[in-house]
Amino acid sequence: MDESTIEKLRGWAERYNNPRYFEEDPIAFPRRFAQMMTTTQPVLGFEGGEWRPSLQDVEIAAVFSAHFAWGRRAMIVRDCSRLFDEMLWRPYDYVMAGSYRDDDSSAHRTVKWSEVADICRRLKQFYSSAPDGARRSLEELPAEGMRTLIYGQKPDEKAPNKKIWMLRRWMVRDDGLVDLGLWKHSDKKDLVIPLDVHVFRQATELGITSRRTRNIDTALEITDFFKTIFPGDPAKGDFALFGYGVNHA
Repeated sequence: MDESTIEKLRGWAERYNNPRYFEEDPIAFPRRFAQMMTTTQPVLGFEGGEWRPSLQDVEIAAVFSAHFAWGRRAMIVRDCSRLFDEMLWRPYDYVMAGSYRDDDSSAHRTVKWSEVADICRRLKQFYSSAPDGARRSLEELPAEGMRTLIYGQKPDEKAPNKKIWMLRRWMVRDDGLVDLGLWKHSDKKDLVIPLDVHVFRQATELGITSRRTRNIDTALEITDFFKTIFPGDPAKGDFALFGYGVNHA
């Protein structure tokens, strides 16, 4: 790739790594809970009284926002809002209460409320396994653990695990701009580009990959390319590809 294109990618990453481009985006939901964690103003719950979200509220918001992150942005935002309305905007309390909406109607596209309930049950099982007085964090789980233990998918060593790496990008990257940086025991140098159809198409057009299949090998190849441009922070390349998509729509 020529140096002028590399400079454009750097420029797009700097320009689009900006919250104003992600106000109507799935990350807006875990961001909302993260901001309430740190606000100095009291947060009122639906039933009155002061309430402040925990890290686990942010994690659960991220789990479902990432799970719903396919399709038109407006539809994703609508359905995430409906989900958190169901949870009374207290995800951890909802999960731990153990009483979930559980029917075959659509929560988001082909995702049924019964699937949401199953994820809630697995989250409850995970969080309930903490020692007395402690709380576990999903940061403990590697990508494959998130896939099987939380999302309930079969093991697949070739899967790109797009939603999981997107969730991890949100929770790990710590530049204080778009991503949240709440997982302090993980290193952003170990993140993998979340490989969806748009990222794949853009990376193919740019010549970053010539692979034909959207699998983990392709995601790692794209990630390795961005390690040369953003040493120590390859997932920043996600914003560069977003910028490429905006400028070549």
